[in-house]
Amino acid sequence: MTATATSSATPPAADLRQDARTIGLIGLAHGSSHFFHLLLPPLFPWLIADFGYSYSELGVMVSLFFIVSGTGQMLSGFLVDRVGARPVLFAALGSFVVAGVVASTAQNYAMLLLASLFAGLGNAPFHPVDFTILNKRVSPQRIGHAFSMHGLSGNIGWATAPVFMAGITTATGSWRVACLCGAALAAVVLAIMLVNRRWLDDRDPAAIGNQAKPAATQAAAAAKPEHAMAFLKLPSVWLCFSFFFWSTCAMSAIQNFASPSLRAVYGLPLSVTALIVTGYMLCGALGMLIGGFLVGRVQRLEKVISICMLGSALLLALVGTGWLPGMGAVVVASIAGLGTGLAGPSRDMLIKRAAPEGATGRVYGTVYSGLDLGFCVAAPVFGWMLDHHMYLGIFFGSATALALSVVSALVVGDGVHKRKQGAVAARAA
Repeated sequence: MTATATSSATPPAADLRQDARTIGLIGLAHGSSHFFHLLLPPLFPWLIADFGYSYSELGVMVSLFFIVSGTGQMLSGFLVDRVGARPVLFAALGSFVVAGVVASTAQNYAMLLLASLFAGLGNAPFHPVDFTILNKRVSPQRIGHAFSMHGLSGNIGWATAPVFMAGITTATGSWRVACLCGAALAAVVLAIMLVNRRWLDDRDPAAIGNQAKPAATQAAAAAKPEHAMAFLKLPSVWLCFSFFFWSTCAMSAIQNFASPSLRAVYGLPLSVTALIVTGYMLCGALGMLIGGFLVGRVQRLEKVISICMLGSALLLALVGTGWLPGMGAVVVASIAGLGTGLAGPSRDMLIKRAAPEGATGRVYGTVYSGLDLGFCVAAPVFGWMLDHHMYLGIFFGSATALALSVVSALVVGDGVHKRKQGAVAARAA
């Protein structure tokens, strides 16, 4: 009888290979979505040479991508909760194929905008899709590592796209061939997902049945279903949205403006200052790997997030003082990526804990749309600062944004902790 009770209370040992396959497939899909963030931007010099467009006109393509992605991300969360994540994933990858084909055949500005629209449409569902599948199929003891690999794969996608697109264009002399190769890459990823579709089924009772559900979750499931929009009343949802908005503003500042800022202040060559973006992303990737081990060992995740993000903010503020020598500034700003990377898996787990049962897709879709809004808002703001020669202000601004994201994380974590204590007290009563 004791053995029976123990087995019912403890979920069976999860199949490591099953978890690894699901994590790997979602990582591949997520990497492809980040790759398509940069389908066209690496080709801007060639597009200017062929069509004579200005950087402002080309920048509209980037804005269109994130507007479509951000709006679609909120809406796709509802679709994922209604029809399941797997078919939405297939449609998103198909949209990437269309984007690459349209870009490769573009004869005018309108067609390039259409390619950006399809790329943004494909990118929109990825976070609600990815996290719904991971949360439902991956065993609890490996979910932290799943979040870690998910974030890492996105960084790899970002790092691969410029090399892939610019490299093929240089080798073949045609940016159209590069876009067509991008479409082919998305088609290959889609084929891999279709072949392995059983490992992506978020509505498979056998797989989901392996997940241990706490008493509070079971009680919530037995209660009367809430309206589909009820989750929008939760302060934690909008605080998570705020967290993504501010943290993305900081990342956008570093990705897009840190290199020209240090070049203007220290007179370093572009080949050197460009290392800040590579270094920041590599340190971020290392942080994500380490952060995956922290998630399963820490209850108050907001403390991990706060320490890591504040550490990064202090390093960026130090760069902003101008006290460091040129190469020292490049190195310190790069190391700041370690803190944001460490916070990544804890951030995703905190959202999981804050999300109501049955609203995973909607919650992730809503909070991650703060990422798209952050990219849209940060670019013109920090670009204006650069135009007005506020070079070191780029680093103070990004440090401030990280500090504001910490405030959001602390409030969310406190709410989750109080809710957990309330559930424990209710069970004790």
